[in-house]
Amino acid sequence: MQQLSLNSAPWRFRDATARGPWRETIVPGCVHTDLRRHELIPDPFWGTNELDLQWIEEHDWEYTTKLDVPEEFLREEIVELVADGLDTVATVTLNGHRVARTDNMFVAHRWNVKKLLRAGANELAIRFDSALRYIRTRRRDHAPKEFNDPVGRSQVIRKQQCQFGWDWGPRFVTAGIWRGIRLEGWTKNRLVGVRVAQEHAEDGSVTLHLTPELARADRADRAATCHYRLKLGGILVAEGIGREIAIDHPQLWWPNGHGAQPLYTLSIEIRRADGVPIGSRVFRLGLRTIELDRHADAAGETFQFKVNGRVLFAKGANWIPAHAFVTALNRADYERDLRAAVDAHMNMIRVWGGGIYESEDFYDICDELGLLVWQDFMFACAIYPGDPAFIRSVQVEAEQQVRRLRHRACLALWCGNNEIEALNTDPAHGSPLLAQPVNRAAYAAVFDKALPAVVAGIDGVTPYWPSSPHRPGGGYRHADGEKHGDTHFWDVWHARNPVKDYEKWRFRFVSEFGMQSYCSSETQATFCPPEDRNVFGAAMENHQKNRGGNQVILDYVSRRYRFPRTQDDLIYLSQLNQAYCMQTGVEHYRRLMPHCQGALYWQLNDCWPVASWSSIEFTGRWRALHFVARRFFAPALVTAQLPGDEIAGIGNYRRSTVREAHLYTVYDAPLPARGVLRWDLFLLDGTVVQRGSKNVVLRYGESALQQTLHLGEPIAKHGRNALVLRIALDVDGVLASEDTVFLTAPRFIDLPKGKTKVQTELVHPKQARVSFTSPVFQHRFAFELPGIAHRASDNYFELYPHETKTVTLDFARPLTLARLRDALQWRSLADTY
Repeated sequence: MQQLSLNSAPWRFRDATARGPWRETIVPGCVHTDLRRHELIPDPFWGTNELDLQWIEEHDWEYTTKLDVPEEFLREEIVELVADGLDTVATVTLNGHRVARTDNMFVAHRWNVKKLLRAGANELAIRFDSALRYIRTRRRDHAPKEFNDPVGRSQVIRKQQCQFGWDWGPRFVTAGIWRGIRLEGWTKNRLVGVRVAQEHAEDGSVTLHLTPELARADRADRAATCHYRLKLGGILVAEGIGREIAIDHPQLWWPNGHGAQPLYTLSIEIRRADGVPIGSRVFRLGLRTIELDRHADAAGETFQFKVNGRVLFAKGANWIPAHAFVTALNRADYERDLRAAVDAHMNMIRVWGGGIYESEDFYDICDELGLLVWQDFMFACAIYPGDPAFIRSVQVEAEQQVRRLRHRACLALWCGNNEIEALNTDPAHGSPLLAQPVNRAAYAAVFDKALPAVVAGIDGVTPYWPSSPHRPGGGYRHADGEKHGDTHFWDVWHARNPVKDYEKWRFRFVSEFGMQSYCSSETQATFCPPEDRNVFGAAMENHQKNRGGNQVILDYVSRRYRFPRTQDDLIYLSQLNQAYCMQTGVEHYRRLMPHCQGALYWQLNDCWPVASWSSIEFTGRWRALHFVARRFFAPALVTAQLPGDEIAGIGNYRRSTVREAHLYTVYDAPLPARGVLRWDLFLLDGTVVQRGSKNVVLRYGESALQQTLHLGEPIAKHGRNALVLRIALDVDGVLASEDTVFLTAPRFIDLPKGKTKVQTELVHPKQARVSFTSPVFQHRFAFELPGIAHRASDNYFELYPHETKTVTLDFARPLTLARLRDALQWRSLADTY
């Protein structure tokens, strides 16, 4: 086989609607980034510019290049133009002859163009018609209920759904050559793929079974031989000819926190009987078994992932496209956020169904870091068409994506869609549209027939789940989620229910739940000037995509905290509230282990700078939530459950009904350990009124109620507004988990303000240590270094009286000690009012 990449060819583009001039462009790419590169549009993320750029989706765009084809290339029997991704309604023309039309962004295309090519100079042109015009004129009888698209009917086209707007993202409907493009020449046959199946024996050995998949069902090629080399860390493990590879002492791949992630490199060349190569592939393989364990139990049916025979609690978050213009992403962008997930002890990422099937870089990094991937197919919320042409396109899309990803060690689950079943079945979300026969038939054709058939036929190992959430026994009440399936719990946020409502339900697996916060002042500065930073101003409102989102944030902040002095204080409080909500939910779900076996909060990342549910801002800055997530996802956790209402109405003054605290340890490290549980109940001046400790045994997968503290007497004596509970867990003499528990909402507590002593030490120009000491208790002490890119070992922590907290800072660029001291700022909760 011969290949000729066209990515580096001299591509040009123009506005075909306005018949504008031709300009150079970069492939892969998209029209928005092309226009921005030529300064034909302003920064799409700045202020309200998004609103002024909607004309782009109404226009047609043309891309063209000249390619020089060597004469020997045309000696091949077949010469194909291969486009890995065209976004979306494209007409492809070669030397003035139409090759094809496309309408699925997620499908790679191959066309035999040998008859249209000539040796030497050729001209390739691709015209992208307006996706909006396609939507207005195609499948006119399909009119689903809309949940996010303000214009409507984006479901009739196979295109990234969140491009049309979502409640955390802008509306930028792109067009362009968004994946690689090339010519491929081959003779007699072509290698489509190699299916690599793992057989794990009881004695611990592993056998790889290789099944070549060829473009032509040529009888002579059925006996094609597999020549393989298997390496681990550069060391040859096996080499030979055949379709089975025996590995006697395999090193198993484990999710993050459960073991190492060794990746074998498998090189395969498929040859015809006469020795002529047909094609080759190189895979990186993690040797492991995985299953979605669903078996009957006393509560109903389990929903838990099992890797190498070990049941695990899935700790993680949901992933959306990491940029509004996904072609702008590179490996470093993915690595930044995925490594942050690992730093927070996550072991699973859910690739949400309204975005894209991610790049090879994304899955490479997940393989390397031990992040299991819950992979949605790209369908979200609204009902999709079910006509034969749509189904055929979806089948091709699924076949290609399943074949591309099936060998991945990280791949844990194929999920049919995001929320279509729940949003269109549960009367709570309006009319149950899936009850209508035509809609039910369309849904079943895709999610009950086409997709599971593709997964079974091409993958055959990874489990399939039809929708998220889904209840195999039916029902969408919360009580049903306590029995079986997975749950999206949005009573906290969308319904504005109390945060304590997380603890009302014993779900089996929670794949979405979340709370918004504002992004930091530094991130806000990337999209609006200081004078336009008011949260109700035009720029900030345009960067709050959830209807009523600002009001919901303020509602929850006002329930827990006092009115802030400044907008920076409001940002800080919103992030504290977000972290508190997610901590309440996650710790409850972990305490329920093994009844509940997963908590994936919404969401890990952002696609632009915005007020959102993410724990990592678009700029890479960690919100308070991500620092706190590193604590509530820790392998060894101490957590307190306070029975009763946190705040209950008594006239106009709201008081807590908490009278006791249940202290739990939760543990999911592979090896058992011994620890010491400690607790201190102290007054705001630091005086300890109750103290205790207990030796504990920590076992894998165990949540244990270790101690119940009866607080009625100290509350009666001192008042709950004067008391703070400190809990901690030491493992092998080292502090593993620690937290502060309030017995009422912090807004009722007169937290002291103290002068913080700060010591700074420059370890080397790109690393420093900073130590903070306070004479009084400071809740969620947070520091920042405006204008200095850095990564902190901790932040948003507790400062206890006269105990020094030391943090390590790593800088992107060398820094002087004087610059560090000059930039350092800090606050705690008491400083916000």
